[in-house]
Parts: sequence; structure tokens; C-alpha cells
Amino acid sequence: MTNYSHSRLNTFGQCKYKYKLQYIDKVKVDIPTTVEAFMGSIVHKTLEKLYNDLKYQRVNELKDLLVIYNDNWDKEWIDDILIVKKEYTADDYKKSGEKFITDYYNHYKPFDQLTIIGLETEDTMLLPDGNRYHIRIDKLACKDDIYYVCDYKTNRWMKDQAEADEDSQLAMYSIWVKNRFKDAKKVILLWHMLAFDKEVVSERTDEQLQKLQDETVAKIKEVEGCKEFPTTVTKLCDYCIFKELCPAFKHEAELGEKTVEEFKDDDGVKIIDEFSQLQTQKKEVQTKLADIKTKLVSFAKQKELSIVYGSNKKASVKQYFKVVYPEDKQDFVNLIKEKGLYDEFSGLNYLKLGPRIIKNTIDKDVIGLTHKEEDYRVSLSNR
Repeated sequence: MTNYSHSRLNTFGQCKYKYKLQYIDKVKVDIPTTVEAFMGSIVHKTLEKLYNDLKYQRVNELKDLLVIYNDNWDKEWIDDILIVKKEYTADDYKKSGEKFITDYYNHYKPFDQLTIIGLETEDTMLLPDGNRYHIRIDKLACKDDIYYVCDYKTNRWMKDQAEADEDSQLAMYSIWVKNRFKDAKKVILLWHMLAFDKEVVSERTDEQLQKLQDETVAKIKEVEGCKEFPTTVTKLCDYCIFKELCPAFKHEAELGEKTVEEFKDDDGVKIIDEFSQLQTQKKEVQTKLADIKTKLVSFAKQKELSIVYGSNKKASVKQYFKVVYPEDKQDFVNLIKEKGLYDEFSGLNYLKLGPRIIKNTIDKDVIGLTHKEEDYRVSLSNR
């Protein structure tokens, strides 16, 4: 059986090709540490130190905590850490972390609101299908029989209530808490939004947690049954560690290493430029054809002609009527059924049936009467 995690399942949902490279092929690539991730790590370590010392009744002064933060920053900082937003410096991020810790310290001192049970808690939870789910909680605490699953966030955006109520990561952790601590009457999910000095809280009912666990098991079943791993291109691709290996961006990466002359001589560039030119010409021709058709119909009607002659060709112009159906299709379909006409005029929806056959999610006998044939769809867009 396999250990799954929120990030692993989230990766599958974001891009199946990335999932394949990371978790099946286990491709090793250099993963740059971003300054945001580095700052978040140092903040986490500092708050962990704060609460670890509290176990021995030592309450660090704020100035001491900031010394710990700065010492860890200086000791662990390396020049390879990636700063994407070039308008900000490493010192700007460092000062942001200092403010997060200062605000947190002033907000919660003397830190006796909750009893701390675990810090950076790591464990696995057995799922009904036999797989295990990875648990990692920044801060696990309780007050009597109410337990708190706490997560430190250094994001520059504020998590709203709707996001919190839909979050599956901490909700799955709360299942582990209820299984582990039988006295837990309630589990509160709590996000410390450090950039805003605010808390966001959420809670799940037992019914919601059961539904979430069932959905997680179903997602794992989908993962384990997956045979095709297509790419999914989104804005997240800019942050993907496998971008240069991805079929959607590999050619772009190759072009980035070429000189101007090599770029112009690239076969792919030539093909796409020609394809783009022909597509433009096609649209122009279609527009002209529509305009000529309008002129031809007008000429035929004016002269009362059914055939118009050219130098080598002739065009037949025939009038016909087309049916315009009501916008509310459902009322129309219901009426057809009521009149006993539905079976006569209904037909197979191949657009819906095809994907079911491709994914093998329909009766095997239906699949047996068909076969799959490789084809390609080509479309143009701006870079």
C-alpha cells in the first residue's frame, strides 16, 4: 500500500503528467528554494522554538525570539535561494518575517490560551482502502475536550471563510485527531494568517468528515487506476520544477538556448509560422466567401435567377427554410416526449459517449463494439 498526502493528491488534480514524473517515474531535478519558502521555514522554526521552551516554563522575550530568528536566517541563507520578485530584496523578506513573529508574539503572549500537544507533528493515518495518509500539523493543541489543528501561513493573500470551509488538508488531519484522541468532542481548524495578524477558523461535522474520507479514497482509486497522464497547462506551470521536461514547454526551453539565427532555422518554428499564416488566410477566405455568398443571393433574387453562370463554373441558388428552436431546450424536449415522438427523433450523443468509452467507464459490451483510433487535434494560440 502507498502513503498518500494532501500535496500528492493535489498534484494529481493539478497535472497528471507532473504526478507521473514526481511520484511514478521519481525524476530527480534541482529544486530551487524560493525566498518565500525559506522565510516561511525560518518563521516556523522560530515559533517551534518558542513553544518547545514553554514546555520547560521558559517564556522567551520578544527580543530573544528575534535573535533566534535572525541567527537561523543568517546561518541557513545561501545565495542560490530564488527571489522571483526582483523589486524586493532578501532583507525585505527577512524584515517581513520579523514582523510576523512580532505580531504573533504580541497577540498571544503569555501563550497560555491552549495546551500544546504537539509541534510539527508527523504521523500516518490508515484509510479504509488500506492506504495511509500523511499527517503533518504545525501546532496541535487543546482546551479541555476541544482540539485545535493549527497551521501557520505566511502567504500574502488572506484566506477567506469559504476557502477555509472547503479546505481538505486540515479537515483530513482532524479525522486523525478524532481517531487518536477519544476525548475530542470537537476539532477546530485554525489558520494563523501571519501577514495579517488574524485567525481563520473552520469546523466539520462527522458527516462532512466521512464524506471527505470517502472522496479521498475515491480519488486514490482514480489515481491508482490512471493509465494516461496528460499535461494540464495553467498559470501554475511557471512554478513547476519539471517545466523544461514537459511536452508543453520542452520546445520553448530548447528555443531559449538558441541564437537568433538558430531560432529562425528551427523546424518547429518554421512549421508553426507557416501554419499560422495559412490559418489567417483561411479566416480571410471564409470571410470573403460569406460576403460573396450574400452578394450572389442578392443578385439572383434581383434577377429572379436559380442558376448564375461564370466563366467556367455555375452556381445554383436555392431557397430553403431552416428551423429555429426555442432557447429553453428542456421544455421543447419535454413536449416531444409528451407527444410520444422522443424515440423517433432522439439519437446517440457521441460527444458524451466517446469520453466514457475512452475512460472505460461504461458497459464492457458497448466498449467491445468500438475501437480506439489515434488522432490529433491542433490549435493555435499566442505565446
